[in-house]
Amino acid sequence: MTVIQIDGPRQEPATGDRPEQLVILVHGYGADGNDLIGLAPYFARVLPNAAFVAPNGPEQCGMSAFGYQWFPINQFDPASRLAGVQSAAPVLDQFIDKELERHGLEEDKLLLIGFSQGTMMSLHVALRRPRQVAGILGYSGILAGLELLPDEAISKPPIQLIHGDMDEMLPVANLHEAVSALGAAGFDVAGHVSPGAGHTIAQDGLELGMDFAARVL
Repeated sequence: MTVIQIDGPRQEPATGDRPEQLVILVHGYGADGNDLIGLAPYFARVLPNAAFVAPNGPEQCGMSAFGYQWFPINQFDPASRLAGVQSAAPVLDQFIDKELERHGLEEDKLLLIGFSQGTMMSLHVALRRPRQVAGILGYSGILAGLELLPDEAISKPPIQLIHGDMDEMLPVANLHEAVSALGAAGFDVAGHVSPGAGHTIAQDGLELGMDFAARVL
């Protein structure tokens, strides 16, 4: 099976030296890599030796002339969400492999940062990789197929999930559901609710994410 090749904007380490860590930023539905690479200068403050890359999703978004998607959301029931992440997982998985090889790094030097659909993808893919990544930072997302965790999760990296309590697209209940399921499955997981925030990354969430990144890397 041929896997779609993806790429996106990059930021090299702030030090100008060879990367010692890798951060992959996984965008949400209808956005692109440019939407999240803007986080790199903030995270570079605590990870000056990290390289950052924000790949564009594998498909043009059906509802946006300029954005991308990891999978369509014509139907968004739990079964359709799971089928979507499963179909796109090989694309992100292969991208991770290639980026680690490009920089000569192992998984313990990799942080995945996802937003919305990108959080869904990051959680699904990283938990099924045989070698554990350094951490997963997920904003405003959903854990797809949570009932599959006991059988399919083969690595257990630390996870920080952050969600606005006024999220009009993906209600904050999704955070509580994910934290509960991950905790029950034995993960080191923490959840944070950004008060007054919608479907976005609020300042408190950004700062907490930077703290998490510094801790796991």
